[in-house]
This record gives sequence, C-alpha cells and structure tokens, in this order.
Amino acid sequence: MACPLRENVVSGKLTFGYLYDFRNPPQWRKPWPEQYAEILDVIAWTEEVGFEGAWVPEHHLADDGYMPSPLIALTAIAARTKRLRLGAAIALAPLYHPVRFAEDCAVLDIIGGGRLEMGVAIGYRKRETAAFGVDFTKRGKIFDEWLQIVTRLWAGETVDFAGDHFSVTGAKVMPPPPRGRIPLFIGGFGEKAIERVIRYGDGYIGNAEVFSRYAPASGGEGGAKVRITGLFTVVARDPERAMEELAPYYHHVSNSYGEWFAEDKGLQGLKPMTLEAFKASGVLQIMTPDAAIAMFRDLQQRLPIDHYTMMMPPGLPADSFKAYAQVFADEVIPAFR
Repeated sequence: MACPLRENVVSGKLTFGYLYDFRNPPQWRKPWPEQYAEILDVIAWTEEVGFEGAWVPEHHLADDGYMPSPLIALTAIAARTKRLRLGAAIALAPLYHPVRFAEDCAVLDIIGGGRLEMGVAIGYRKRETAAFGVDFTKRGKIFDEWLQIVTRLWAGETVDFAGDHFSVTGAKVMPPPPRGRIPLFIGGFGEKAIERVIRYGDGYIGNAEVFSRYAPASGGEGGAKVRITGLFTVVARDPERAMEELAPYYHHVSNSYGEWFAEDKGLQGLKPMTLEAFKASGVLQIMTPDAAIAMFRDLQQRLPIDHYTMMMPPGLPADSFKAYAQVFADEVIPAFR
C-alpha cells in the first residue's frame, strides 16, 4: 500500500534556498564580525534575486566555528529580510529545554512576521550531548517528550507534563506565535524519524533516499511535506571550471562531516578523503541549469517536496557564491514558478 505521506506529490511550484553554517575555517579565516556581516549581506541579497529560504544548522565544539546558536542567527536574519522563510536546519532538540525553545521561537516568529519554520532532530555526536550534560543513549526518549511539550505549547495549551526527562507545570507561551503553531519539520536517518513526522510534525527535512526508504512502511495521515537538503548541489554553466573553483570549499565541508560521522562509528556516509579523491567521488554534484531542472522535476514526481536547500560553503568569497547563485536564480527558479 502506498504511504499517505507520498499522496501529495505535485509538479507545480518548488522553492529554493540556502543553508548558512557561518563557519570560518582557519585556512580562510576572517575577523568574526566581518564573517557574520558578510553572510547576513549575502542572505539579504538572495531574497532580492528570488530565493525563498534561509536556513541555519547547529553543531558545537567545531574548530571552524560551525554555528552553535541558530535561533540568535535567525533573529538577525529576520531583521534583515522581509519575505524569506526562515528556520533551523536543524536544531538539536535534546540540547534545549522545551518551554524555553517554544518561547524563543515564538519571539523569533513575531520579529520575522510569521516566517519561521523549524527543523529539529536528535543529533548524532556524543561529544555534543556530553558538553550539555545530556545522556546520549536517552536522547530519543528525551526528544519524544520534548516534541509533546513543544507542539502542545504552540497549539496554545497551558501545559502540565510529568515525564522521565521533563516536568513542567502551568507552562504557556505568551506572546504566542503570530500564526499559532510554527511549522515543524523533523529530520533523521531512520524510520523513527518518519514516525515522529507522522505523529508530531508538518514534514520531513533531510535526505531524499532516507525518506524514500522508510516512508512507504510508515502509514499515518497524509499531507506531510518534504524538505531536501542538497548541500553538495551546485548549478553552473561550466561544471568542469566550477569544480576546480569550488571543490576546496566543499571538500572542507565533506571532510568535517566525515570526521564527525566517524567519531562514534555510528553513522555511514561521508568519509575524509584527499581533495583529488573528493573531486572524483561524485559527492559534489555540479550541474548545468537544464540538468538541474530535470533533477528537480524528477524529485517532484517521486516525493511531496516543496523546498530544496543548498548551501553557501564556508570560505567561498561572497562574490563567487553570488555568481553561481545568480545563475540558479536566472535559469532554474523560473521553471518552478
């Protein structure tokens, strides 16, 4: 039986945005205020040329300064933009108290005029949970209690909750989010993530292959959306030339994720490799505009996708990034309006 999560597959509008991790790697390091200011300028520019999303991830203890505080960064983005949808992609839910998170998001959504759409997941690095005093082995159960509390608060309830990990009495979000419930997208690498989407979320955020693998067996109510994070997707008129220019920056991203995946030997995926091996690996997908349009249309036929997120890789000069983004805005976005 087909999964109801796949029933809303459409071939109409698809929107696009970028993920900004605000990293400042040592080999390309700038003064931190300059780095943050430049990225905020770029984000405001993407709104002007037709992109519709700006997303901020979360990690901790990274030598390159990977964004550890997405809600603060998103507040700055909200103040600089007017139309972009904003959100974490993703926030590490077990590291937040649910009442504080619900309140902070409500304030952020007010500042942004009702544009917030939050992505959350449990995280996968033991070093991060240890730094916050959270038991890594219990983070799934923590997340389930957290989701119950946050979704009830955003529904306008006054919440009393007594669980194994959280106990709250008389909790309420005031002022409330402008639209009531803030759209909640849940990420993860396994079937449990899809189950949480069905129970608590408005959609799935993450990998197309993960969603395709687990959604057909999950059942549940229809209507969920899918947000794909294609961090290694680039559009260029000359892919070979673009590979030579861009590979060092995306190589840094690939190797850093590969090192994190290997820390606890719990995740398969990216692995550290040399720059030349990275160029030949196929991880970085650089396509012509026509090839990209074909790929996105194929995704629309297979998934209930409504938004696709790429990334501004750390270290890449702003003008170089904008040149590639302009090609995407001019030659790909119009095909999905």
